[in-house]
Amino acid sequence: MNNTQYQQRNTDTGSMKNATEFRRICLPYVLQQQKDGSYIALNRNYKPIGFRIEKWVDYDAYPIGFRFKGLSPDMIRKLSIQAHTDGDIYLYDDGCVPTRRKKHMTAYLEKLAMLMKLDVY
Repeated sequence: MNNTQYQQRNTDTGSMKNATEFRRICLPYVLQQQKDGSYIALNRNYKPIGFRIEKWVDYDAYPIGFRFKGLSPDMIRKLSIQAHTDGDIYLYDDGCVPTRRKKHMTAYLEKLAMLMKLDVY
């Protein structure tokens, strides 16, 4: 997919300028649970945090997986915009993009604060 096609698919803001926005590349959008129970933090482009490439990423080729110590079902419910306690943890969606409104930013930063207190291994 070329850059123009990618920009046209940008759904969370409706704006082509945000396809390269810092938030979309360098901040977590989803904590994707792997088959072995570990997680990978993905950006809004579904790439590992900081990756700016468009091609498919083989997660096994990079040391990016981790497990949380102390991640409880209650904490997952607080972190995820979805009402489940297992699987992927989406920190926001197109309806609550942190850069759109102050209340969305506050909610996102509160989730990041919870994650920062957890140990990973």
